[in-house]
Amino acid sequence: MEGPPGYYLTSIKDLPEDCLNFIFQRLECNSDRESFGLTCHRWLHIQNINRLFLQFQCSFTQLDLSSLSQSNPTISSFHLNRLLTRFQQLESLSLSGCTELPDSGLTPLQYYGSRLQKIFLDCCFRITDEGLSLIAIGCPSLTLISLYRCNITDVGLQNLAESCSGLKDVNLSYCVLISDHGLRALSQKCSQLRAVSVSFCKGVSGVGFRGCCSPTLAYLEAESCKLEPEGITAIVNGGGLEYLNVSNLRWCIAGDGLAAIGGAGLGTKLRVLNLRMCRSVSSESVAAIAKGCPFLQDWNLSICHEVKIPGWKAVGENCNSLEIIHLNRCRNLCDRGLQALRDGCRRLRTMYITGYYQVSVPAMEMFKWSRSDVQIKEEEITTVPNWPFR
Repeated sequence: MEGPPGYYLTSIKDLPEDCLNFIFQRLECNSDRESFGLTCHRWLHIQNINRLFLQFQCSFTQLDLSSLSQSNPTISSFHLNRLLTRFQQLESLSLSGCTELPDSGLTPLQYYGSRLQKIFLDCCFRITDEGLSLIAIGCPSLTLISLYRCNITDVGLQNLAESCSGLKDVNLSYCVLISDHGLRALSQKCSQLRAVSVSFCKGVSGVGFRGCCSPTLAYLEAESCKLEPEGITAIVNGGGLEYLNVSNLRWCIAGDGLAAIGGAGLGTKLRVLNLRMCRSVSSESVAAIAKGCPFLQDWNLSICHEVKIPGWKAVGENCNSLEIIHLNRCRNLCDRGLQALRDGCRRLRTMYITGYYQVSVPAMEMFKWSRSDVQIKEEEITTVPNWPFR
């Protein structure tokens, strides 16, 4: 049936792409966005070019090792190629948990990875330097890469750093083949580093940061590493650290070396410090940190057995910004040490404490009465929730 004079029938094909994009962006419900492309091929195209994040069904966003016990389908270059061909505007890709993904499965990234800014490969056990080279070639715009438990070496890390100089966040935890040589290449080539994790990398002593630690480095995880005093000094030399985890430091040579954290005014930006299970950290080092890190807000000193009264006094007298303190199982925390914390630390709001064998019941009751503003929790916290890779 014809319309009145001057009236023309139009279809979806006549609408410009900008108009369709505007309609898609106005959809607030995720289910509406997911079903958007079922309408017609034109709508499907609009949906595809607006997808910025892709996660495989077998992968996980929140690291949960229990999920690895589930049977995961084998992801090949064929699967990845089809998806990357369809979603060519991707900025973030998660393959975490794809335990059988081979290096060759990353081949399509050479052709379709130029827009990728983030890639997660946690627990991709078969990814080696070869796969990392494919990422380096195809993803020059990367700002974040998570390689938790991947089998990469310093060679692969160096290739990545040379091609992806804009990297800001790098997770290398449990990459046991990484050493200070790889970290040096990363630090030298990537001047915008913001967050780095090398936890459980036994070949890391910290000296890889010597002379090249970026002032932009704000977050560092180095749990259970064999850090040396010189390495600790190198780590803090950038002066920009806000979060530092060197828990379970059992391998330090020539003293605990942790006093450097508060030395030369380099710890003025530090807000969160985790020294849990640093059994050899001394009262002298704790005092140096307390004096040199005036804005410290969260300090984990659980299982720091060598901290004695002088150390606790220094914390009470100098940590005027401290809001959270962890004192679980500190063998040398006694009544006088608790009193020093009670009389100082005026901004303290939460104290985690268990296993306080040398603290008497009256001393604890006095603390509760004098500092009713402090919440005492008889539990132990080992992680900090705002870490970039969690």
